[in-house]
Parts: sequence; C-alpha cells; structure tokens
Amino acid sequence: MQKHKHLNRWLWKWHIIAGLITLPLMILLAVTGIIYLFKGDYEDSVYSHLKQVEIGAETLPYADQLKAAQASAKQPITSVILPAEPTQATEFVSGMRRGKSTIYVNPYTGEALGAVKAADTLMMTVRKLHGELLLGKGGTYTVELAASWFVVLILTGIYVWWPSTGFSLAGFFTVRTSKGKRIFYRDLHSVLAFWLSVFMLVLLSGAMPWTDIFGSQLKWVQAQTDTGYPKTWQRPVGLKSVVHGQPMTLDAAVDVVKARELKGRITIKLPKGPEGVISVSNRSLLLRHQEVLHFDQYSGDLIRRHTWDDVGILMDMRQVAMRLHQGEYGLISWYAVLLTALVFALSTLAGLVSYIKRKPVGDWGLPKVPDHWRVGYGIVALLVILAVVFPLFGASLILITVFEKLKSLKST
Repeated sequence: MQKHKHLNRWLWKWHIIAGLITLPLMILLAVTGIIYLFKGDYEDSVYSHLKQVEIGAETLPYADQLKAAQASAKQPITSVILPAEPTQATEFVSGMRRGKSTIYVNPYTGEALGAVKAADTLMMTVRKLHGELLLGKGGTYTVELAASWFVVLILTGIYVWWPSTGFSLAGFFTVRTSKGKRIFYRDLHSVLAFWLSVFMLVLLSGAMPWTDIFGSQLKWVQAQTDTGYPKTWQRPVGLKSVVHGQPMTLDAAVDVVKARELKGRITIKLPKGPEGVISVSNRSLLLRHQEVLHFDQYSGDLIRRHTWDDVGILMDMRQVAMRLHQGEYGLISWYAVLLTALVFALSTLAGLVSYIKRKPVGDWGLPKVPDHWRVGYGIVALLVILAVVFPLFGASLILITVFEKLKSLKST
C-alpha cells in the first residue's frame, strides 16, 4: 500500500488528537472492565453464605419458599430464579429497577438467608463507573464520545503505522530496543496496538449498544426494520389468561416449566393481576438455546412461545457482540477479553510516553500539514459516515474544525 505523504501526516495529526481525547478515559474503562470481569467470582465468594446451602433430605414446595421470601421482602415478589444445582439457594426477586432486590431462600429449610440489593453492590458501582463514570447522563455521553473517537484512533493508527515502503513481516512483531527510549515506546505501542485493533473493534461493537445516542439509534433501526426482539419477547404485551377457577400454584408452574427442559438459568415471572400470564425465560451459553414462554396462569396452557429464530438479525448480532464484550462465551472468551484489556493498557501507556518524549515543550506536537493540501473525497465520505453513525463524534469534529479555523485566522 503506497502511502500519501501529506495524508499520512494529516491522519497522524488526527491520531494524536483522538488519543488525547480518549486514552486517559480508555485506561479507566480498561481497568474497570478488568475488575468487572471478576464479578461472578467476587459475588460467589462474598455472598456464598446466601447463595450456597447444604443439601438436605428433601426440598420444600416452592409455594412455602415463596411465603418465606415474601415475609422478608419489602416489596412484592415479581419472579423466581430456579436453582441449577442442589447446593444453590432459590432466588426470589422483589421490586423493579434500582429498587430491585434478590432474596435467597434455603430450599430445604425454607429459611430466608438474606437479601442483596443490586444497586448497592460493589460490582454495580464498578459497572456504573465503567459505563457512566458515576456522573449519570453526562458520564454516559462522555464515555460514548471517547468510544466514538477510539474508532477513529484505531483506523488512523493502522494507516499511520503501516509501512510506506519495504514491507517486512518482521515489522509486525519487532520492537526496537537499540534506537533510544522514544523509539522503543513507539514500537511497543504501535506493534501491540496493531495486533489489538481487531479485538478492540469487537469489544467496542459490544459496548456501543449500551450508549445513549448510538444505542437509541440502533433501537430505532431495529424497530423500523423489524430486526429486534418480537413484541412479546420481553413483556407479555396483549397476552391474557382466561380467568376461571383458581390459579396454578408456583409448584405446578415449575413442573410445567421443567417439562420443557430449558437450558441455563431459568427465570419465572409471576403474573400481574387476575388476567396476567406466567412468563418464563432462560439465559444459556448459546443464544440459539434461549426461549421465552408465556403460560395461562390457570390452565398452564402455552399462550405464546418464542425461540431465538424469532429474534431479528440486528438483535442477534447485538447480543453476540455484547456477550463477547463481557467475555461470556466460556473461559477462552473470558481470558481473551482479560488479555486484550491488559495489553491495551500497556500499549496505551507506551504510546503516551512516546508522545511526551516526542512533543516539544509548550506545544501539542501535532504533525504539520501544508495549508494548501486538502483531503480527498473518500476521506470526507468516511468522516461523514462516522459522524452519522456516531453523532457525538460528528459534533465534536465540527467544534474542533471550527476551533482550528479560528486559530489559523487569528495567526494570519
């Protein structure tokens, strides 16, 4: 690939700008992301006295366990999560959103072991720091802005690093140690970042659906193209039970669910009101094994069933990306995310040291591009596409361009 001299310097300039905008924050996101990867291990350890029980002679009816959970809950019980192993407590969820709590009940003794409010846990704080910097909406916009610019950082970095002439396979792996500290840190940054680029783009694709503006756009596209969840996947909209006789007991509902032999973590949502339905969902390792079932709360008849085949392609891709982002496809996936985050932090620090050693004192050290040179239509088209896909990037790009123009006018 023959590189244009002025285009290379122009992209190098924007690579540095993107780095200054994103890297300090991205280090924080990498660190908090690494911590959050250990959420399962941490909570299994800290809450083991609630989650784990000794196996008894016989489990009590779920109806009795429900009574014990409701007696200790401050809000109505809305759902039950079935234990997957004999040593696990039954989980009953009460409340909604930030007020939601999980009450753990020993299925052998019926004792309510305690409750955990998700919003008050350490890992929820880490997650909120990772996603919104503990600053609410302003924080989510800041994280989204940094993530948008990070895409630019990766794309420009690949072009700038790519050799102009004399292509050599060794260049993809070599970090020079005899050319001084600046060259050493620059090579360390560029070689590691190049090999990380694909992994980082995958992780970013899994993070962006959680953002406010891009995420809202994605949901709108899914709604317009019917490529998201079916209407009754998450809530039984328009579905009703036929009121007759007495509702099924929770134990009868569990028997109906177990007959389906669903894989993974099974959640049963209790009906709301006399006409409400019993909704069942499972979270499994593979998306294709997930289902949503809605039952009549009186007869136990199946009213609506959804399999993953009913889910649109955009939601399918979104869920795959989000699970990859969290390392949820087994140990290999988990270690891949952990290693990517660790190497990214090292590469980022190396790039920062290289930049500080290169830039003159009292100057930003941005590469100079001739005033008469203009980028081609292809680059402009790419910037427009990125600005449309990532609106916060587009808005910030306009502000930076205006600032640059005013600065150049002032200097003349």
